[in-house]
Amino acid sequence: MSTTPQNPSPRTGGRLRNEDAHHSVLEATAALLVENGYGALTIEGVAKRANVAKSTVYRWWKSKPALVMDAYAHETATRVPEPDTGTLEGDLTAFTTDLYGIGRDPVRTKALTGLMAEAQLDPAFAEAFRAWARTRRELVAGLLTRALARQEIPADTDLTHATDLIFGPFWYRLLVAHAPLDPADAEAHIRTILRGLARRE
Repeated sequence: MSTTPQNPSPRTGGRLRNEDAHHSVLEATAALLVENGYGALTIEGVAKRANVAKSTVYRWWKSKPALVMDAYAHETATRVPEPDTGTLEGDLTAFTTDLYGIGRDPVRTKALTGLMAEAQLDPAFAEAFRAWARTRRELVAGLLTRALARQEIPADTDLTHATDLIFGPFWYRLLVAHAPLDPADAEAHIRTILRGLARRE
């Protein structure tokens, strides 16, 4: 008679365990960043929250700045995904609406402004911060490139400057706090920018 179980439990391979642990570390880092800020965050604290060994964290991330910005990139991609509505105005409005949504969360606003401040003081962190910012800029540049192919904006549009225009109100309002970051304003802001891009002397 066979002794093989009728319904054997599925095997969990090392790769799956690694993926689960990797995700847990990113989630723990993002949570601690929001709760305590960058300065108070430690690798030991992340490992404890994620229930993994400290050596596991160091195996995947060479430094605290690399870990923090990888975790923030993971969270940002979820909260502000790449839209594809079929039009540039629709894409940019959807993206900016999600982007401005951070203004409704004072804790996350504080965390992000703290990261920006840290990037001015710590050269190692500044490098990781710029790498993260570059990924978000590349996303917007991709939306503008699609628009060029659809002939929605002039062929000679300066994509670098246009990308600056998209992010400018967000960072200025976030850091100076002279006006609210309201998702309801996103549509009007984008229409103003697109009118400027389309205008020719």
